[in-house]
Amino acid sequence: MHSMNEYSSAIQLRSDRWSALREAAAALTRDPKARETKILNKKIEELFNSLAIIEPYWAFPGMSAFDHLRRQYEHGNYDDLAFAVNRVTRALTTGAYRRRHIPLDRDTVDHEEDDEAMLPPEARALAKPYFEVLIVDNVNEQQERWLKSNVNRMRRSEDSFIYEPVVVNSLEDALIAVLFNHNIQAIVVRPGLTLKSKIDQDILTRYLARAGGRDEIDALQPEFYGPELCRMVAKVRPELDAYLVTERSVEDIAGLDLGICRRVFYNQEDFMELHLNILRGVQARNKSPFFTALVEYSKQPTGVFHAMPISRGKSITRSHWIQDMGAFYGPNIFLAETSATSGGLDSLLEPHGPIKEAQELAARAFGSKQTFFATNGTSTCNKIVVQALIKPGDIVLVDRDCHKSHHYGMVLAGAQVCYLDSYPLNEYSMYGAVPLHEIKRQLLVLKAAGKLDRVRMLLLTNCTFDGLVYNVERVMEECLAIKPDLIFLWDEAWFAFARFSPTYRQRTGMEAANRLREKLRSEPHARMYEAQQSLLKDADEDTILKTRLIPPPNARVRVYTTQSTHKTLTSLRQGSMIHVYDQDFKGEVEQSFHEAYMTHTSTSPNYQIIASLDVGRRQVELEGFEFVQRQVEAAMSMRRAISDHPLLTKYFKVLTAGDMIPEEHRESGVTSYYDTEQGWTDMWDCYEQDEFVLDPTRVTLAVGGTGWDGDTFKTDILMDRYGIQINKTSRNTVLFMTNIGTTRSSVAYLIEVLVEIAKSLDERLDDASRMEKMSFDKRVANLMEHYPPLPDFSRFHDAFKAPDTPEGDIRTAYYLSYDDTNCDYLDLDGSLKDAMEAGETVVSASFIIPYPPGFPILVPGQVISHEILDFMRALDVSEIHGYRPDLGLRVFTKEALDGVSAKQLSNAST
Repeated sequence: MHSMNEYSSAIQLRSDRWSALREAAAALTRDPKARETKILNKKIEELFNSLAIIEPYWAFPGMSAFDHLRRQYEHGNYDDLAFAVNRVTRALTTGAYRRRHIPLDRDTVDHEEDDEAMLPPEARALAKPYFEVLIVDNVNEQQERWLKSNVNRMRRSEDSFIYEPVVVNSLEDALIAVLFNHNIQAIVVRPGLTLKSKIDQDILTRYLARAGGRDEIDALQPEFYGPELCRMVAKVRPELDAYLVTERSVEDIAGLDLGICRRVFYNQEDFMELHLNILRGVQARNKSPFFTALVEYSKQPTGVFHAMPISRGKSITRSHWIQDMGAFYGPNIFLAETSATSGGLDSLLEPHGPIKEAQELAARAFGSKQTFFATNGTSTCNKIVVQALIKPGDIVLVDRDCHKSHHYGMVLAGAQVCYLDSYPLNEYSMYGAVPLHEIKRQLLVLKAAGKLDRVRMLLLTNCTFDGLVYNVERVMEECLAIKPDLIFLWDEAWFAFARFSPTYRQRTGMEAANRLREKLRSEPHARMYEAQQSLLKDADEDTILKTRLIPPPNARVRVYTTQSTHKTLTSLRQGSMIHVYDQDFKGEVEQSFHEAYMTHTSTSPNYQIIASLDVGRRQVELEGFEFVQRQVEAAMSMRRAISDHPLLTKYFKVLTAGDMIPEEHRESGVTSYYDTEQGWTDMWDCYEQDEFVLDPTRVTLAVGGTGWDGDTFKTDILMDRYGIQINKTSRNTVLFMTNIGTTRSSVAYLIEVLVEIAKSLDERLDDASRMEKMSFDKRVANLMEHYPPLPDFSRFHDAFKAPDTPEGDIRTAYYLSYDDTNCDYLDLDGSLKDAMEAGETVVSASFIIPYPPGFPILVPGQVISHEILDFMRALDVSEIHGYRPDLGLRVFTKEALDGVSAKQLSNAST
């Protein structure tokens, strides 16, 4: 029997145990031998005991049906048991229980052809969505039946949704239920609930930490159980609705933090009013105003007299040559095309109708104060935010290996760029993330130089392409302690899904901003700040760097995140969002943000992308919790399958947190989220404590043991032979990214492919000659042992850099290269090497980005160091973007640099 620690989610645990029960029950019906019968009986008893812990939190099949199955087993009715368990398991797998009643008796007919998975999309779209309502009340079996029957009596044929009630007795059970059961969309908290659950304590301890922990729960007073439950559920699933039924007076309830509570009912049994509120609450999340408006527009008869021949599909339907395009896409996409802002479709540049409403709903879903849609990717979102907030001369601290759009954004804004170095992972030819120590050190250097007033923004990637996630709240706290009005831009291009998992959410920009503002307002925080100020009164820089700094209560919370919705959630390509939590947005930024948005946003945005953003938001508010759980489970099962397979471990290695995060940044001490002996580590402690954590949905696989480099393995092996697509490699690794659409079948196929590759390598080496084996060993050693060290950012040339501090004028360098007479080309192995050995200072005139690994090792105005030259020479230069193999590396001439320096001196003297 698998323990709870062998699963990373309750969903998969439940699914696998029902499947195991189906197999064992079926085996009993085949008249097994006595010894086998004894083994099966033991297994079935363990499965029933295990499922008995989980099933009270789900409406289907329900505890009465579950107990009936158990009695069938105890009475030896094995055929009836096998039949019923098979139906339950099939209904859970197909989702049929969401559409209709599932009979479990052998003499009843089950309409399998109506299973949701077998229906065409059009029929599924017409079906009423199903959800479950959690009722929390300390009741006995008879009272529970009375509650459920009263709730069910309220359902009407005209209701937009179908729901089933789940009843639990205690506050702890309610918290476990919302963490286990993704079907729950609403919670009814009645006055009779108790505090303690009766289920397994290990499970309670593991899961309740997400809602505040056992100590916080144990300290609650009985009169506050209801309000506190609403508040605690808001921590783990803020998208849900709660309804509090109370016997206390309005005065007692007023002023309490009721979290997700939408309405309070005072000592009444008005089930119809409750029913209508539940439906209204779910409908508020189910709304997709722009998508609905677009659907309605597509149905309208219109005459097209504007600049889009494809609108309404006219240029296609009248064509004799492009009918295949119309057949491929279908009519609706063209019926919904228009360049006009009429028909209720609103304007993205000046939204006042359904786009405005859709953006407001997205702000609610993602926890921001304002959200803005973008139809041309997060690259544009990044440039919008930078241009809105940065003016020429402002100093910006930037992660050097962030996405290239940020570097170009600095050029456009005229920022003085202070590059921050991430810690290197030389063994795998990739960078990690920027340590907080490095960020604080640069801020203190700028403060000592009297430039802190010019420092405007800190820009970091969270999470990185390789899955490294910052402790966002801690970074902002300590930076605000040095610079209380610092603005933060978190590039969360790959992290939009994180909002919908309690574990991940705490490390997102918007959640951290909300928590930080609440913390800054509190009295305990003010006292802690004053106490620390007394201790640090005469502290030196080294002490400040080693101290966990506390920001002043008057610090401003100014946070921006950009997200590629299309990368990790449901959206058409290039659908992205900007989320804003800026206390000074209205007073300081709104106008400049509007101008920057106008600058970079098309006047002809794609309405299909906007509609997909609207629908993608609707999806994650209603089922994001479930989908992210399934995504994590798929990635975890992939990690486990590779790590536990003896053949795969000969050639491959799944990189763990210990491989990708140095020990000093892992305060929890956890090195791996999965251990072959102990199973899964609960990631909550890591996510709560560590400076950096690893996003387990990204699986980085070291492939150097195969003798192939990452790019060859990606292209020649995975893509050409097996049709598996990935887009991130390093010198000796490949990255597999799961998403909310990843299935267990996809994971199984990948494992099959890796096993087949490993077997073919085994056979090839077994048949190889001595020389061939030596050649293979040499290739492996070259990839796994002889790797070039990753270079740090060197420095800006003095012509582009202010004295004393490291920031540089990237804009001047960028545009200086526009004049070809200012530039020359030097060959890596010839003239460039000779010039550097002669002691000359050589300065890059371009962005130089090796791919892989895909980070800029040179930016305009940067001095080329010996380490950078060695790194470039160790790579295949034909893969270096910005480098011309036929000409060499583009650098500035000495005359051009002298001219800039002379101009600086002239400006300084005047």
